[in-house]
Amino acid sequence: MNQPTTKSWHEVRAAFQKIWGYEDFRAPQGEIVSSLLSQKDALIIMPTGGGKSICFQLPALLQTGLTLVVSPLVALMENQVQELRQRQLSAALLHSELSPSQRRATLQTLEKQQLRLLYVSPETLLSAPVWEKLRQPQIQINALILDEAHCLVQWGDTFRPAYRRLGTVRPALLKSKPPGTKISLAAFTATADPSAQKVIQTVLQLQQPEIFRLNPYRPNLHPSVRIAWTPRGRKQLLLKFIQNRPQQAGLVYVRTRRDSENLAAWLAQMGFATASYHAGLGAAERRAVETSWLNGKIPFVVCTCAFGMGINKPDVRWVVHFHAPHLLSEYVQEIGRAGRDGKPAEALTLVSEPTGWLDPEDKQRQQFFQEQMRSQQQIAQQLVKKLPKQGEVNAVTRQFPDAAIALSLLHSNGQLKWLDPFHYTIDPKPKNQPSPQSHAAQQMSQYLHTKQCRWQFLLNAFGFDKDAANWRCGHCDNCR
Repeated sequence: MNQPTTKSWHEVRAAFQKIWGYEDFRAPQGEIVSSLLSQKDALIIMPTGGGKSICFQLPALLQTGLTLVVSPLVALMENQVQELRQRQLSAALLHSELSPSQRRATLQTLEKQQLRLLYVSPETLLSAPVWEKLRQPQIQINALILDEAHCLVQWGDTFRPAYRRLGTVRPALLKSKPPGTKISLAAFTATADPSAQKVIQTVLQLQQPEIFRLNPYRPNLHPSVRIAWTPRGRKQLLLKFIQNRPQQAGLVYVRTRRDSENLAAWLAQMGFATASYHAGLGAAERRAVETSWLNGKIPFVVCTCAFGMGINKPDVRWVVHFHAPHLLSEYVQEIGRAGRDGKPAEALTLVSEPTGWLDPEDKQRQQFFQEQMRSQQQIAQQLVKKLPKQGEVNAVTRQFPDAAIALSLLHSNGQLKWLDPFHYTIDPKPKNQPSPQSHAAQQMSQYLHTKQCRWQFLLNAFGFDKDAANWRCGHCDNCR
């Protein structure tokens, strides 16, 4: 049975100073660390660059036993584990790109209980070899941390259905552990509006969580939106923007892999040192681009949303959205990569003129996104009739290729309950719950065309209405 750690606050602070070298915690880091050490559930919303990872890494290192960190991207895990290992701390990661011998070595270290932190993706956590190891009664697990928890809302319904099964992980693990064992659960993210917070708490089955919320406002970050009248005009606006900021570190966000490759090739023809980055690249190519950008060999990268999460480069001076993201939470995440050093940074978004006469691409992208969501819902409802009312996820996905996404959509609609991470039961009656995705997509469109202070709009959208009252930031395009 694992008891909450009884370390004096003096010992906790001393460990913090020794490992990270900072004098003291930033608010609310101290309160979060203390909450996790006393094994309470928590939901933590702090802006990018706010020092979230320290909040779960420190408690993990101060306890005997294992803390599992569920993280969405390989690059993100690698960066955090590398930093921990450079400080001689016992952390490891498991993901699909590792060689069999690396996986074996990590699983052996896990079995010998020599690890404090283990980073896994949702899919790896629920893979048979890893799950079997974690279920062994003698392996002591103190906490489950969901890092970048907004991914559960953004990706859980369609792109990464394993996210929807995470709520049953704790009860399933507890069944195999000694009586009286406690496993706490904490979700960390930089952006979650009130409806996303509700989804995260419900799906993860958080128990009376302590909630820590900091508003996303960053006084050094200057958002602006500009209309590009034609596809050519959009490229010219981008070109001019980059030419006026020679050698400054930046990021250009686009929607698709093809956009990323085409735009990077065009900018290279224009004489810029840059690279394309998307999820379709091999691991080695992705690492090479990240390293070149972090070291300043290439000042900016043309990337999809696959880039930037957890990659810490303090001196990013600008972020351009060549295409606007579909969701407001994605937007705030991505502009948050800029100006982490506290110095002024710009966030420019380019949009087609609202009618779409001269450049219909933005409208087409939006329609394609909504169309995709509709068609996935239809497939899910058709599959309801064919799927066994109770079943096992791997058996069902072998029989029906679209089943994984259908199951997570049914869970999102309230038509399906996960009995444990692998078994479900279906209640076929649709519950007509509004999709948080379509509401968020509407909000994004309103943001792009609002005349009010952009930061005031964002504070309202993320549930900080009190802070937003009578707000004028004075430094967005609408205030200027």
